[in-house]
Amino acid sequence: MSFLIGLIAGVFGGLVGLGGGVVMVPLMTRFMGVPQARAHGTSLAVVVAAGLSGAFAYALEGTVDYGAALILAATASVTARMGAHYCSILPEWELKRYFGCILVVAAFLLATKPYLQFLAVFSLTGWAAMAALAVTGLVTGFVAGLLGIGGGAFMIAGMVIFIGMSQHVAQGSSLLSMVPAAAVGAWAHWRRGNVEVPILPGLAVGILIGAFLGGAVANFLPEQTLRILFAIVLTWLGIALIKKSMIKTNV
Repeated sequence: MSFLIGLIAGVFGGLVGLGGGVVMVPLMTRFMGVPQARAHGTSLAVVVAAGLSGAFAYALEGTVDYGAALILAATASVTARMGAHYCSILPEWELKRYFGCILVVAAFLLATKPYLQFLAVFSLTGWAAMAALAVTGLVTGFVAGLLGIGGGAFMIAGMVIFIGMSQHVAQGSSLLSMVPAAAVGAWAHWRRGNVEVPILPGLAVGILIGAFLGGAVANFLPEQTLRILFAIVLTWLGIALIKKSMIKTNV
């Protein structure tokens, strides 16, 4: 069961450039009875393998920007703790609702970018692109720490919409950039006993294979097809966050 869950999460993550935790966590809690906190810790530990394997698949086709991945990883780690601090101050339901709405809007912009001429001005290069990457990383790290979710979705959308990066390169770079942050988070959970060690081997092997397969398939999909697929995933994540916020407030 752990291998199957890892394989499914890996294929999904590699295909759309995310770590796969959004699929792995609910599958572990539902079908294996893993407590929520341990599911998050275990997921982070396995996401390290998913990021490396998926990024390797993209790298084989030359669709990883190593400089961009480095900037994103470095800047996201700076604001992640700040986001975690504010998480205990601001209402979680309100944050989830706003972020869910942002994801839905980003999905629309991604899917329709070829037809929206005004977005062409965001194809930045040189120092402007590096600055935009740094801002994207800072915002992503803050949002990830604030909401306790992976920032890959926001990161990829920012690279495609505001920097003009291709969907393939954005997804490959995102997978690589999430490795350091996931490793730090996994170590923190490990020290607190929030990692289910017995199921790690099955999850790790499954996600290594799945992430590579997903990344390999993604490289052969047309740019717009991959962008629309990612937009669908963003919409799903956004609506899920909005629904959770409504449950919290009983509205």
